[in-house]
Amino acid sequence: MSGTMLRTENPKRPTSIEQLLDPKLIARISRLDLTSRKIFAGKLKGERRSKKRGESVEFADHRPYVVGDDLRHIDWNIFGRLDRLFLKLFLEEEDLALHVVLDATESSDCGTPNKFLFMQQAAMSLAYIGLINLNRVAISVIGGRTRERDDDASSPAPAGEVPESSRAEGVLLHSIRDLRGRRRTHDAARFLCSIEPGGSANFPDAAARLALSRRGKGVMVVLSDFFFKEGYEKGLRMLVGRGFDLFAVQVLSPQELEPDITGDLRLTDVEDGDIADVTIAAPLLKRYKQNLTAYCDELNAFCARREITQMTVRSDTPIDTLILEYFRRRGLVG
Repeated sequence: MSGTMLRTENPKRPTSIEQLLDPKLIARISRLDLTSRKIFAGKLKGERRSKKRGESVEFADHRPYVVGDDLRHIDWNIFGRLDRLFLKLFLEEEDLALHVVLDATESSDCGTPNKFLFMQQAAMSLAYIGLINLNRVAISVIGGRTRERDDDASSPAPAGEVPESSRAEGVLLHSIRDLRGRRRTHDAARFLCSIEPGGSANFPDAAARLALSRRGKGVMVVLSDFFFKEGYEKGLRMLVGRGFDLFAVQVLSPQELEPDITGDLRLTDVEDGDIADVTIAAPLLKRYKQNLTAYCDELNAFCARREITQMTVRSDTPIDTLILEYFRRRGLVG
């Protein structure tokens, strides 16, 4: 579906968190949290929180100490005033993991604005929302390759920052996992900035490995154009029903939706090198648009039948619109 004529010429690659997350956007999304209509079905907003003894998220109340309680949670200030033992209780949110998956195969490096840059920015925005709300965050990239680290690469990477990169049965998968807390936002940004799109990947095999990597209940967001040679159906089937509330976000460039090309062209598939000589004329463009519309409609119907939340977005959509309108409307953030 995507050819060399659509590849972005000299795309600008982000090198810092500031190029992935605009400060103005940070201010707007800092009040958001991840939600899941499927995982927390039947619960009103705020009912994710429960009173538990444990590490503090937000102080809730006291109760009298009883034998066997953890002495670390005794409020010694009250003991000093009343000479009685009370235990501190905290509001602790039910754990909701976020796993963002990016398609970094060659076809993602197309269009103006560049589709992969759009996916990087969307992934960083979601990761930021998850991290500041103390959710466990993972990011995985299908295909692509890692770029060399910056000049400060000689210094040791923070614990947990070094991504896992593995190749099995033709699947190249890069991942960074178990991030939690605001301080890990720079780790997520470094990982995303290190990825260079390119090559191809087997989506069903990658999805099988992602399904096996699930830890706990959570939300998975797959960002892709879903133009896989082997199709998207088997891969999405591997992910749905595995404890994920699955979101399939199809990202297409304006040029894919409204191609402005005519004449005799040689089209080359950017992922496997297949070549086709075609003459672009109005009837062919019309048929192309009909086929693309049918393909997108089939993806939407496939997802609807399996309770996968699906949306198709253009790569020129403002990121704040994507997060604050599209994702909020679909129940991903709130």
